[in-house]
Formats: sequence, C-alpha cells, structure tokens
Amino acid sequence: MKIKIGHSKDVHRLAKGETLFLGGIQIEHEMGLVGHSDADVLLHAITEAIIGAMGMGDIGHFFPDTDPKFKGVDSKVLLAHVIEVMNQNGYQIGNIDSTIFAERPKIGPHIESMKATISTVCNIDADDVNVKATRGEKMGFVGREEGMGAEAVVLLIKE
Repeated sequence: MKIKIGHSKDVHRLAKGETLFLGGIQIEHEMGLVGHSDADVLLHAITEAIIGAMGMGDIGHFFPDTDPKFKGVDSKVLLAHVIEVMNQNGYQIGNIDSTIFAERPKIGPHIESMKATISTVCNIDADDVNVKATRGEKMGFVGREEGMGAEAVVLLIKE
C-alpha cells in the first residue's frame, strides 16, 4: 500500500456584487469571492491538495486562468475532474482535513452542508471530510474582510 499526503492553500479577494461560494455551496453574504472560476477557496485548496499528493503540479496546470472555458466555472466541476484523474491513477481518498479563514459570515452553520457536498463530489463518506473555520480577529486581509482563504490536507491511498 502506498500513502501520499497533499497540502494546499488558496486565497481570493472579496468584493461587493459577487456571489459567495464555499465548500461547493452558495452562502448569503453581502460580498463574494473574485476569481476566474467561482472562486471557491475551499474546493480549490482541496482540489490542489489532491493534485499535489499525486505529484501532478498544481490547479493552474489543470485549469489555467487564461483558458476562457474555465471562466465562472463551478469549482465542483474542477474537483470532480481531478477525482476522475485520481481514480484513473489508482488512488482513493483516505480523508480530507480543511480550514476556512473568514472573518464573516459565520461558517459554522454551513459546515455540514459543505461536508455533504464535498463527500458527494469525492465519492467518500462525510465522516472522512473535516471542515473547520477560524477568523482573522480583525488582523490581516482576512480580519479586514478584504479576502478569504482556505487550507486543505488530503491523504491518498493506493492499494
């Protein structure tokens, strides 16, 4: 059995008039994340952690922000594609542990929905997905509500 660990983090700027997507779900908030895709920092971090564990570069290699076909794309589509590549290469996910960095809105009420969405896209049990959140305590770009970030660690297993 081969075990590989991938880690990634992602950040995006917040702006009024944008829709907020985190963990594959839409969250009501007066600001949303700005990016080439839907800017879901959590799904981007998870996707890139899987890519990294396989030793296949980064999310930009798979989905360049210069390619118009990825403009506004749902990040669940990106994650699903990487899951297909992962399966084709004989890997399965052992578990995912992730953290969202956001001053507002409160993330706690949305965690179970995020876990359910992520587990569905990844075709794993929800108890193999952990999502937690922390604030910037009014410090840095997160604390000043200029942006949000996420980190993810993924364990891949190859029998």
